[in-house]
Amino acid sequence: MNPAAPSEARARLDEIVKAYDVRGIVGEGVTDETVEALAAGFVDEVGAAGAKVVVGHDMRDSSPGFAAAFARGATRRGADVVSIGLCSTDESYFASGSMNAPAAMFTASHNPAAYNGIKFSRAGAQGISLDTGLAAIRDRAAEYLEQGITDAARRGSIVEVDVLADYAAYLRSLVGLGGIRPLKVVVDAGNGMGGLTVPAVLGTAAGLPALPLELVPLYFELDGTFPNHEANPLEPANLVDLQRAVVEHGADLGLAFDGDADRCFVVDEQGGAVNPSAVAAIVALREIQRVRAAGEDDISVIHNLITSQFVPETIEQAGATAVRTRVGHSLIKDRMRETGAVFGGEHSAHYYFRDFWGADNGMLAAMHVLAEHGAHDEPLSKLAARFTPYALSGEINSTVEDVPAAYTRIVESFTGRADFDEFDGLTVTGITAETEPFWWFNVRPSNTEPLLRLNVEGADAATMESVRDEVLALIRG
Repeated sequence: MNPAAPSEARARLDEIVKAYDVRGIVGEGVTDETVEALAAGFVDEVGAAGAKVVVGHDMRDSSPGFAAAFARGATRRGADVVSIGLCSTDESYFASGSMNAPAAMFTASHNPAAYNGIKFSRAGAQGISLDTGLAAIRDRAAEYLEQGITDAARRGSIVEVDVLADYAAYLRSLVGLGGIRPLKVVVDAGNGMGGLTVPAVLGTAAGLPALPLELVPLYFELDGTFPNHEANPLEPANLVDLQRAVVEHGADLGLAFDGDADRCFVVDEQGGAVNPSAVAAIVALREIQRVRAAGEDDISVIHNLITSQFVPETIEQAGATAVRTRVGHSLIKDRMRETGAVFGGEHSAHYYFRDFWGADNGMLAAMHVLAEHGAHDEPLSKLAARFTPYALSGEINSTVEDVPAAYTRIVESFTGRADFDEFDGLTVTGITAETEPFWWFNVRPSNTEPLLRLNVEGADAATMESVRDEVLALIRG
């Protein structure tokens, strides 16, 4: 490794070390050299010398090489690498949790093919953010880039382990699907890791018994160039193929996974997208009922502040405690551990489970939807409508150079007719009479771009649209 100047090394890492993970363009920010240094820094930070470190990767062309580079850096600092090879991000969490070992997952999730990155976990699938160790990993890596990696007294080993079958069996132990009515399900893997995990968990590829599911696969071929569409189901354009296929095949529902298969989006039998907040409410209710049946009575469920108001209403009506959190992957993982919450839901379609080490797992959420839908005869569109009684805008981004000025315009305009809180961005809740429809909205600045993100909800579409249009006019000045 060629030592780099201190300022250059830190600058290189600052470009790719984000709030919750490492991510950048292959060959520019993310290189074998930076990956080796980050591996060494990671081993030091989590105290893994002489212990196991799990390393997995997605289907991107660059991922196997980066995983190998990480193994080199980690073993030089004395860690014993357990290479699990091709896997989804939640499969890497399973390995980290079941082995109680820290882990590194090479993926850039839904980003285009030119990108790659690393999602780190401490032992037990515990998240790592800038505030909880990622900054220290970055700083240690900068030193290794500047001075070269020093070898530990004992060099670590590398073993290869396939955890797919154990992962699939564990998920099936958490959500039983054997007794549901037969369902036809179209699954769009987007050429991502769902092409590996869906046949294992929902099919028979891992040697498990067949479920009453007829799977119709779309884009199951693992291909990090994403030849059919971006593996980002959050963008409506990337759901079009799935929506069309559900209708054409007369399927009961459709599932869409992102590139690393840790997020799952649901489409009903008419091709309509099911709101992620509705999925969160469905899963929350099922998890509350499950643990109450097992004898628990002090039950908490987490939701972030931009989920539908119906999510905390569902939680509270089921006799559990709704815990509101800020938006952010590692933040919710931390709150899951602090509160002992049985489940956590984000409007971005990340779903977290206490029985999955507090980590997020889109496949588990999909299994809950299949179990709930398969227990009743009604179409999914009707089930989803019961869990989507209010109108949501979805997230709307606006380019804003002067965020404080935009905030000031909003506060001045809504003072006297709304309450304000700054728990995460600015949340504005209308002061309405009992006979008037409720509404609220949240505006949050992006951490990386000059953007304001707006989410609006109203008791009905007309109310939501009126508030949305007023706030957008204020934001855009």
